[in-house]
Parts: sequence; C-alpha cells; structure tokens
Amino acid sequence: MNYSLNSLPAREVKPRERGFTMAMDKGLSIREVEDFLEVAGEYVDIVKLGWGTSYVVPNLEKKLDVYRAAGIPTYFGGTLFEAFIVRNQFDDYRRVLDKYKMTFAEVSDGSIELDHDLKCGYIKTLAEQVTVLSEVGSKDAEKIIPPYKWINLMQAELDAGAWKVIGEAREGGNVGLFRSTGEVRSGLVEEILTKIPFEKIIWEAPIKAQQVWFVKLLGANVNLGNIAPSEIVPLETVRLGLRGDTFFHFLNQETGNLKDC
Repeated sequence: MNYSLNSLPAREVKPRERGFTMAMDKGLSIREVEDFLEVAGEYVDIVKLGWGTSYVVPNLEKKLDVYRAAGIPTYFGGTLFEAFIVRNQFDDYRRVLDKYKMTFAEVSDGSIELDHDLKCGYIKTLAEQVTVLSEVGSKDAEKIIPPYKWINLMQAELDAGAWKVIGEAREGGNVGLFRSTGEVRSGLVEEILTKIPFEKIIWEAPIKAQQVWFVKLLGANVNLGNIAPSEIVPLETVRLGLRGDTFFHFLNQETGNLKDC
C-alpha cells in the first residue's frame, strides 16, 4: 500500500479461500488485460472469460498467457460448458480445457435443463482434471428456486467435488440471488448461510450496491464475483471501508461510538 492507515479490516492474502474476487472479462484485448492487471492484478484472484467469449476473441492463447504471467488463473464461463453439453460434446470440452492448459472449469445449468445427478456427474469427472466451480441458479428471471432447494443443490455439488459454488446473478445482477430491480433476495442469502459455509460460496454481485450489501453482511473477506475490471479497485476500497458506502462499517467495530460523532 502507498501509506499507512490504522483500523482497516484484515484482508486474506493470496492464494486465499476467503475474500476471493472473481473478475469478468467480456472480451478484453491483450493490451487492455495488461493495463487492467497493472492497476488491479493484486486484488484479483481469478478471471472468468464470460459465457462463450473465448470462442470468438482473437489471440486467446496469448491473452491467457498474460493472465498466467501475472499469476492469475482463468476459466471459461459456464455457458460455454452448457454449449458443449447441449451438443453432446463433453469429451470435446475436456480436450479444450487441456488444449488451453486450463486449471479451473465452471459447471452450470443456468441456460439449459440438466438433471442434477447428471450435473453432479460432470462435476465429479471434471474434478479429476481441474478445480471445479459450480454455479447454482437460473438465468431465467421467471424461474424462482426456493431456499431449501438452493441449499440442497449447493451441498450436493460441493459433495460431488466442486471447490466452491457460485450464486447466479448474471452479469446484470438481476436474476437468481437478486430481484429484477437488482435488490438482494436477503432472506434467500441468509437461509443459504445457515447451511453452507460462507467461504464455500462466491456471490455474483456486479452492482456496487450488491457488493456493499454482502460486505456489510459478511465482512471484508466475502467472496464476490462477476466484477467488471474497472470495478476491481473500487470494490477493494469497499472491502476496506475506504469508500463512503462502508466508511463507518469497520471503524464502528473498532471504536464503538465513532459513528455517533
């Protein structure tokens, strides 16, 4: 850091299990990746190449090499996994992971209907090859999954070999964990947390208000995902209480009555 400030919340150091930040690359150029990592690489734990963008972007291998050189792993978005599955190309998908030397993969069923036992089978198989992130929740705003089912799905996927489970929100933050307005389904989140350890969950939270809500609920070391590259540094300031939204949140814990001053 550039100078010293007292009473900041302690942040886990990389490689970390908690306080994990997943950035969303929606088609950055190599030069944009270099600029992004120069400023924010210290605060990024993993980068998702959103949905099927890895199929169409030029110089994919060179871009992945830039991330690797910075010590930041990448993975292809879950929609790409689904695109292979719906075409009965699971073995081809596994070969693509090998071709691009991927060490992570996302298993999701947000766009397709997939029997959950079959999904868990894919997780189990891929976990022998890579570290698996599994996503729970639908991209269909009309499909409301009750809390008990979120819990059962998440636990089953962790049991199948997922390293962490991702709470679906899309890049717009308006489905799954959130209402169409972007408001957090707070009851859902709080019920999930009664059964699933918070360090095992990455909450997709692309909107600042959502990020603030999770930091206030779970602290600086909550796992957050689908963060735009331009929002990585702002998010870190939210985590540290260095932005107005959380300015007093951590100071108040340290000083008791400062909030009343």
